[in-house]
Amino acid sequence: MKTVITTAYRPTSHIFEQAGRVSADLSLEQIPRNKRSIERLHMDERADLLVCLKERLEFYPLGKNEPFFFHPNSAAFRTKRPLEQDPLIEVSGLQPGDSFLDCTLGLASDSIVASQRVGDQGKVFGCESHPVLAYVIGRGLQQYGGMPHLEKAMKRIQVISSDAVSFLEKLETDSIDVIYMDPMFTEEITEASNFTPLRGPADQGQLTDQWMAEAERVARKSIVLKAHFRSADFERFGFTRRVRPNTKFHYGVISCHSKK
Repeated sequence: MKTVITTAYRPTSHIFEQAGRVSADLSLEQIPRNKRSIERLHMDERADLLVCLKERLEFYPLGKNEPFFFHPNSAAFRTKRPLEQDPLIEVSGLQPGDSFLDCTLGLASDSIVASQRVGDQGKVFGCESHPVLAYVIGRGLQQYGGMPHLEKAMKRIQVISSDAVSFLEKLETDSIDVIYMDPMFTEEITEASNFTPLRGPADQGQLTDQWMAEAERVARKSIVLKAHFRSADFERFGFTRRVRPNTKFHYGVISCHSKK
């Protein structure tokens, strides 16, 4: 799907300059807003929209009036609790100084928690196959200023504009401590409204044998899957399921120590 760059409804000179930089970064056409609504722009351009505002970028897939934009989401409250008690940290065994690959970056909330855990000596990578979404998330992680206690953690995350399998294929064997997968739920969770604008442009691919084979080759400590409690992927791919009572998703883990 074609994407075009535009500005806020009443843009300032600063916003015009920002839109020009974004257009150059992504090699996408910049169009004048001319005080048109999002609906009107969609009708006129027949394209997805990336809108440059004063403080953030907003992505509007064609036909949707609800934007996708970066914000820390659940990481905001998860990082105010003891990190060793966070379900992802607990099940993965992630430690300070470790490396972490988020195969399904989304809003990067899991990667932010992981980055807070691994600290300055650790590394966090996140894959997003849609190049515009990857750009929005990457810019947001570098520029978001609403949560000072997370700024260092957010800036440490390296956003990879690639699907997970392609990126894994480029990595050396046993090169990442923890590999994490949170594919788009095959059964939509209504509470997960933050992902509504992403259904369509985001990669909704489910786990495959190739994906798992590459993850098992690259992971040094563990592979973690987060999926709907009805998902058959836990059993199909050999994850040890960690049941979470009264929740609609569970975690599963494969320990990689046994392959050493």
